[in-house]
Amino acid sequence: MVSRCNVAIVGAGPYGLSIAAHLRSRGVSYRIFGKPMYTWREQMPRGMSLKSDGFASSLSDPADSLTLEAYCAQRGITYDHVKIPVALDTFISYGLAFQKSFVPDLVEQLVTKIEQEGNSFNLELEDGSRVLADRVVLAVGITHFAHVPENLTSLPPQFLSHSSEHKDPRALADRHVTIIGGGASALDLAALMHENGADVTVVARRAELVFHKPPSATPPSLWKRIRWPRTGIGPGWKSRFFTDAPALFHALPESLRLDVVRRYLGPSGGWALRNRIEGRVPVKLGSTPVSASVKDGRVYLALSDAAGGSSELVTDHIIAATGYRVDVRRLSFLAADLAAKIDTVQHTPILDTHFGSSVPGLYFVGVASANSFGPVMRFAFGADYTAKRLVKHLARTAKAETIPISAAAHPELTSTLK
Repeated sequence: MVSRCNVAIVGAGPYGLSIAAHLRSRGVSYRIFGKPMYTWREQMPRGMSLKSDGFASSLSDPADSLTLEAYCAQRGITYDHVKIPVALDTFISYGLAFQKSFVPDLVEQLVTKIEQEGNSFNLELEDGSRVLADRVVLAVGITHFAHVPENLTSLPPQFLSHSSEHKDPRALADRHVTIIGGGASALDLAALMHENGADVTVVARRAELVFHKPPSATPPSLWKRIRWPRTGIGPGWKSRFFTDAPALFHALPESLRLDVVRRYLGPSGGWALRNRIEGRVPVKLGSTPVSASVKDGRVYLALSDAAGGSSELVTDHIIAATGYRVDVRRLSFLAADLAAKIDTVQHTPILDTHFGSSVPGLYFVGVASANSFGPVMRFAFGADYTAKRLVKHLARTAKAETIPISAAAHPELTSTLK
């Protein structure tokens, strides 16, 4: 039960689907595995809106024919480039429509193991079948990288969870919930849980919450457009550099790149969240969790502030909306000897100018490539640059058409070789 292809893509989110669409148009033999839009369907709370503007939330197809704007027009969904937040349900349905149109050969199975075999890679799927690929693109998104502060991890799971575990904001209704974090994940979840009956408190280290500025009712002047150009990750010339010149960002000294990615575009909420948080959800600012313990069925959370003071908060459940940290060690499907060959910095892969790792034929895209190509890779907006640059490289270096080893073993893997 083995088939063979030039390129195997692991992951079917915006990056994986965009890369597959471009590979398909160039006739490169590929396979793509995963649940389409999985992170968005299963790890984001129902009812949320994207922080990214509408114009910055499209997947990439070769002709730019199915943008989010075009999809909304087809379906009669109200859309604006910047004035209407993109609803999560709209983005999911758009991603699924994109997949059906441009990546109909998606194999909806997870990859459970990847081993290196000579100059190729052996991928094992959850049904036990295998695929041999000359090259592998890891487009795994954030799914494997949820971060929880170590001083909270001793809590039993019934008292502690990560924000990615809360697809249903009604699940903790009528309970006191403490959400730790000041970014979009924390604020989206706080607003939704408050509106669905939970008693919510937000704890954030920052001295104040930051929200995006709402769009102007009138078009910006020429001077404002020159001074603060609009980009897919926010206004300004720095953002313009990051969105338009990832290759130049790659050429910067490593220490500078790491510092920029760590600092740029800190925690913030979308502009539409402000009125749903301020005056409605209690927020403890300038507070850092120190420790937590369970007593009589409740969690006692010890906090410290910048002045050295301390306080305690008693709650029923803590949600760590503390983001994601890329760490290749957490990709459990990579064979240990293969993972050991990947050169890293701060546990993130060091990539060449074509997204290639130190293991020839193994590529990383999306958030895992941010330390190499910049902050834009933390957003769906980076999928267009990634797909075009990577696929151009893969098509140029593709081997001759490969033939299935066993065409009868797994029809959905061996049909319609591209």
